[in-house]
Amino acid sequence: MGGTGNGNGHGTGGHRGDGGGHGGAGQHGGAPGAPAPDGGARISRRGLLGSAAAVAAAFTAVGTGTASAASTASRASGARSAGGAPLRGRPGAGGKATPVLWDEFLAAPFTHPQIPYVGRAGYRGGERTFPRRRVVANVLDHGARPDGSADAAPAINAAVAAAGAAGGGTVLVPPGTYRIDDLIRIGESGVVLRGAGSGRTKLYATKSLTDLIGAYGSRYGGDKSSWSWAGGLVWLCPTGRWDSLKAAIQARAWPFEGWTGNKRDEWQTLTTVEPARRGEGTVTVADASRLHEGDLVLLRLADDADHTLLEHMAGGGPGPEAYYWDDKTKLTSYVPYEWPVRVAAVQGRRVRLERPLPLDVRPEWDPRLTTHVPELTGSGVEGLTLECVETPQSQHLLDKGYNGVVFQCAYDCWADDVVVRNVDNGFGLVAASACTLRRTRVGGRGEHHPYFCREGSHDNLIEDFTIEERTVPAPANTQLHGINVEGLSSYNVWSGGEMQMGTFDSHRGLPFANVRTDITVNNNGQHGGDASAGPLFGARFTHWNIRVTNERAGLVRIDGLAPYSATVAISTVREFGQIDVPDLTGDLHSRLELYGRPDEVEPANLYDAQRRVRD
Repeated sequence: MGGTGNGNGHGTGGHRGDGGGHGGAGQHGGAPGAPAPDGGARISRRGLLGSAAAVAAAFTAVGTGTASAASTASRASGARSAGGAPLRGRPGAGGKATPVLWDEFLAAPFTHPQIPYVGRAGYRGGERTFPRRRVVANVLDHGARPDGSADAAPAINAAVAAAGAAGGGTVLVPPGTYRIDDLIRIGESGVVLRGAGSGRTKLYATKSLTDLIGAYGSRYGGDKSSWSWAGGLVWLCPTGRWDSLKAAIQARAWPFEGWTGNKRDEWQTLTTVEPARRGEGTVTVADASRLHEGDLVLLRLADDADHTLLEHMAGGGPGPEAYYWDDKTKLTSYVPYEWPVRVAAVQGRRVRLERPLPLDVRPEWDPRLTTHVPELTGSGVEGLTLECVETPQSQHLLDKGYNGVVFQCAYDCWADDVVVRNVDNGFGLVAASACTLRRTRVGGRGEHHPYFCREGSHDNLIEDFTIEERTVPAPANTQLHGINVEGLSSYNVWSGGEMQMGTFDSHRGLPFANVRTDITVNNNGQHGGDASAGPLFGARFTHWNIRVTNERAGLVRIDGLAPYSATVAISTVREFGQIDVPDLTGDLHSRLELYGRPDEVEPANLYDAQRRVRD
């Protein structure tokens, strides 16, 4: 996390000055291929492969249409075919067009070079309904008053603890306003905190995390406050992990925040893994005796001295190979890459995983399945508003911790119909995976991070979300980001959103394989990220059907910035404000299609369409 600085081709900073605009209508050309499955029955991988030959012919006919980092001027005319003609999508019904990229994806959904497979993002692989657990506690029975006249935090936390002791269940928070002078913690699996609806149940928070826990410095030094990107006043984190985090903060031993403890040493090897390719769903292990169906394990990939794992995350080839990784000390502290995944089945030494592999598995990365700290799973927050006492927004990176709802070391958890107001940071995913945030909203006086996704968070779904316009002008020396992703976080989805302010904040730390789709954005935020955190983008970022209301290109049109990326059906945009240059040199192998044609693309929502693609 941090400021941007002045950029160069090796990612040691942030942006260059205002420059030329985006223009032209460069689109990828079309050739017959498999129709986009925007509705109807689920499509199997076998059914998809029947179109592979036709789509391969289309590849040859239209060329790659890739962008080069060496020539940012190419962004003005858009990607074109090898012959120089603008490339266009395949005509469809109602004046819409199906991108060539979609046909390509259908032929190779788990290994496409630019578009990641995110069809299983979110709670339990993207389930549309959340469980209705039995009611085991009511906060009124524990002494909470719904008129805001007294501190209700002890009663709410007691009800949550009772639900945890009962093995899980729902804690009801009836209509009313509940003053909380402490944070609310959900630390046991299977516990749901449920209000009567975000318009009827309000938690009114009077204190910050600095007040409640203490100052929280950065493990990388300096005078930053880690409450600027960590912790929530509703904090879903397994009890043991939360206790260790709190102890480290109060001891000023600034911790790592993820699945393997404060020093990343709380893990044991379950087995080593034989080589496999990205997109495969089954791996061969040395010894499966400690693996069982339903287990949550970590796939651990360590980098080597030549940083070939980081190169692989960036797409591989000359650009990543030429990049100087050694001085990106914050980035290199993020590896090993840790990917939580459930074991779906075990047969001999063959282990089927619930999601396809996110990366290749190579011997030089010492691949293994490991244990981790006990997870929080099956827990959620529903139907309430968390409103903080209104205080002026702090200067950038000095937040006090008036933060909203945060999931940490959580897997298969959720938030539904939750609003946060007057927060420093809204909704957070910190080493959280397979979680769904649905029908969430951030509003009030203005925020630093409305949404943040960091510390190796993977396979999450944020859908039907809103960032409201701030209610007061931004104070001097503050910064607004938007929908943030960083720190090797991968395969996350932001879908169906309205951003009245903010930006697509790729915050360095080499996040990769993330999707933003079907979003309307007033693109007025800035990205951040320390120079030592490395590139803004890894491979396979996809921006699909994006409506930009203020014509600003920054971080939305990424064909001139992000390696092996896809920019499809975004508004016509131009450069102004914060303008970036690519971190990697040479051919980015990025794709641009249906430029200037938002809402004319079929399928309109990439995540919804991918949900029907299963192996």
